[in-house]
Order: sequence, then structure tokens, then C-alpha cells
Amino acid sequence: MKISASIVLFNTDKEDIQKSTSSFLLSVIEEKKLYVIDNSPTDRLKKHIKGENIIYISNPTNPGFGAAHNIAIKEAINWGADYHFVINPDISTKEEVALPMIKYMEKYQKIGMMMPQILNTNGTVQNLPKLLPSPYAVLMRKFKFPRFLYKKFINKYELRSVPNNQIYEAPILSGCFSLFRVSALKEVGLYDDRFFMYFEDWDISRRIHQKYKTVYFPLVSVYHGYESGANKNKRLFGIFLSSAIKYFNKWGWFFDKERKELNTRTLKQFK
Repeated sequence: MKISASIVLFNTDKEDIQKSTSSFLLSVIEEKKLYVIDNSPTDRLKKHIKGENIIYISNPTNPGFGAAHNIAIKEAINWGADYHFVINPDISTKEEVALPMIKYMEKYQKIGMMMPQILNTNGTVQNLPKLLPSPYAVLMRKFKFPRFLYKKFINKYELRSVPNNQIYEAPILSGCFSLFRVSALKEVGLYDDRFFMYFEDWDISRRIHQKYKTVYFPLVSVYHGYESGANKNKRLFGIFLSSAIKYFNKWGWFFDKERKELNTRTLKQFK
């Protein structure tokens, strides 16, 4: 079995590079390759990429997060990878994560995409599996207003009432640490590179969920240095809005029958 992974860099801190690359390379899996796609203006980060089975690719045109991962996924497909991990550069682990996830996917062949439990650096859980979003959901999650409606909304939308150790299906999985069955990607397609950043993971998760199971697997966990840059940076917020518009133009704004059906099916798991 061949296992690949990709990490996309952009002026990334060298300590983050070491942690994120180790998160995959320290796995007991033997036949593996890690593709590091560097979207930085220069290749100065190359000197910090150390270890066997790493392929470094300088990509200074910076086509975006999904488009850069597509470069790696295409290389992985040509290599003959069976499974592919997408890993953020701010990810770290303290346990073997890759092998348990792959074993579970081997057992259940209808799973096309999976994510582990994602923790903040202080050990608290990040609520990243979600229902399919509506424009209302995106605005409510971003602005948290009005407050008297927000708590009930967010508990349902982010499935916060589900026990932390329960394995379940969710139509939206986070792209900060994802495992894909490569045969599913071949069928469904890779990241939609029209999304420069934000919503590309929601889009691919939804497409895979249409034909495969997309599973939250909290029996293993990784640490994620969540920055929420769009809430702090005007440029990133502008990119967020642009991607949101592209997402709803693609899937439907207020008339999205499939959204209602898939969300209803997701919630039925917990009754």
C-alpha cells in the first residue's frame, strides 16, 4: 500500500514546517511520500525541508491552497498512491494518526474522506465537522449575532452536542488535516482551484459526500494552531467573501434542495 501526503507552505515558520512534516514522516507506514509545495515568492524554505521520502516543489506563482495541493495529488496519483493526506503547516501530533485512520478506511470501503479529532494547542476540541452551510449559517458563524440565537444555531450547525468520541458522518470536514481515498478523488475530482483560499475544503467534502461517506474519526487527534485569519486581516476577509460567493454561486444560495436533504440525513444519525 502506498500512502502520500502534501503540505502547502507560504512564508511558513521553520518550526511549524518541522512539526507538520514530522506529523506524517514519523508514521510507522513504510511506503510513503510527502510532497511539500512551497507557494512562497522564493525557495528560501527549502533548506528547512529535511527527511527521507520528501519531494519539495517551489511554486512561487502561488495559485492558492487547493490548486497547490492538486499539484501534489496529481504527483501522488502518478506514483500510485492509495491514500493521500492533506496537512496544514500548523499541524502537529503526539501519537500515530495515519495508520489507525487508514485501517478504518480499509475496513469500510465506502469512506472517501476522513478527518481526525482536531485539538487546539491547549488540548480543547475544535468543532470542525459541520452541516452544509447556508448563507445565513456563514454570516451567523462569522459575526455571532444576534447572541440570543447564536448558541442554539452553532450547537446544531457544528454538531457540538455529539459526544467527542463518537465516529459519525458529516457533509463538511475541515481541510486542515484530511485523508482521501485516491480512487474517490479520481472519480469526484480534485480541489476546485477557483477557490484561492477558504471554502475549497467544504466544496470537495460536499462532492465526495455525494458518492461516498465523509467521516469524522475522533479516536485519534492532531493539534492545530487555528488562526482565523479572516477575522483579523482585511485582505483575508476579502478573500473569504470572494470564496463564499463562489461557493454559493456553485451550489445555490437559498434554493438548495440537496443541502436540506443531506443535513437532515446527517442529523438522523444522532436520534
